[in-house]
Amino acid sequence: MSRIRLDPEQLKLELLQFNQQLLESYRVLKQLSPVETGQTPAETLLQIDKVRLQYYAPEQVSPDIPPVLICYALVNRPYMIDLTPERSLVQKLRQQGIGVYLIDWGYPDASDRYLDLDDYINHYLDRCVDHACRHAGLERVSLMGICQGGTFSLCYTALHPEKIERLITLVTPVDFDTADFTLSKLARHIDADLAVATYGNIPGALLNDTYNALMPMRLGLQKNMDLPLTLSDEASARAFLSMEKWIYDSPDQAGTAFSEFIQKFFQQNQLVRDQLEIGGQAVRLDRITQPLLNIYASQDHLVPPSSSKALKGKTASCLYREKSIRAGHIGLFVSSRNGHQLSDAISNWLNFNPADNT
Repeated sequence: MSRIRLDPEQLKLELLQFNQQLLESYRVLKQLSPVETGQTPAETLLQIDKVRLQYYAPEQVSPDIPPVLICYALVNRPYMIDLTPERSLVQKLRQQGIGVYLIDWGYPDASDRYLDLDDYINHYLDRCVDHACRHAGLERVSLMGICQGGTFSLCYTALHPEKIERLITLVTPVDFDTADFTLSKLARHIDADLAVATYGNIPGALLNDTYNALMPMRLGLQKNMDLPLTLSDEASARAFLSMEKWIYDSPDQAGTAFSEFIQKFFQQNQLVRDQLEIGGQAVRLDRITQPLLNIYASQDHLVPPSSSKALKGKTASCLYREKSIRAGHIGLFVSSRNGHQLSDAISNWLNFNPADNT
């Protein structure tokens, strides 16, 4: 067996360099002003319990492009799409003349323990759809769902197709039983009812630990080892801290809804098997006839492309399109490398005439 030989002088040099980087990162942090997120001005149009419907007016109204209602996941805060002015999907859409409605699910507390999927989809989401339609003066609204919010949007459109004009799903899990869906493999071993009986609402911090466990070296050791370089200047430090703020600002999950989602989607895969019921109503993907754009991230470690691409052929959409963007689950929205690729795809989909594709 060969032995690894360490050069003492090289090791000394690297340690001195690392120490210097640590001192420099400390100076950067010491001078840094508080990190702000979600800075785009918004109007609260509706509040139901802890759920708010926010409206971001376009910079210049474009009569040719309809507004979009964004349904985010329950497990994180929606300001990820408005992280900083430089990395804001909301800003990019507004600049293209698109009005943005955004559902903020809020922070569930003990009083919300018994909220179920019917409450979230057929009550809160439905009320937001109705209010957005009235505010925009439209009979139907275009709906865009992100991650778990995309799964909710598919369910909602299947249950209320008459209220949705067109549909966009982003990094959305559809088939929860693909071979490379690591998170789903973990979820299959969860006793969801026992977890709810133990915690009531499921702590957001517990879910964060689960996500980090999917890539322990990269999201744990490697991230910490890279900190001196990451914090080497104000711009990179501010970008890193804004992301960290969002990651650890994780709401607790309403117990009943969490248990239902784990069992019906992760463990029983009912959506693609046409076995799902929400509020006593059958959810059938083939009831979706709207134009449907399905966007996934090719390097997504949370929702693998195989899970999202399973949507193809499951709906009766009059026009179905897929788009792959080279990014990770979060990088799709905040990476500067993607530029306007995502916002352009959304804008084009909202603006196109389906008759041109017949």
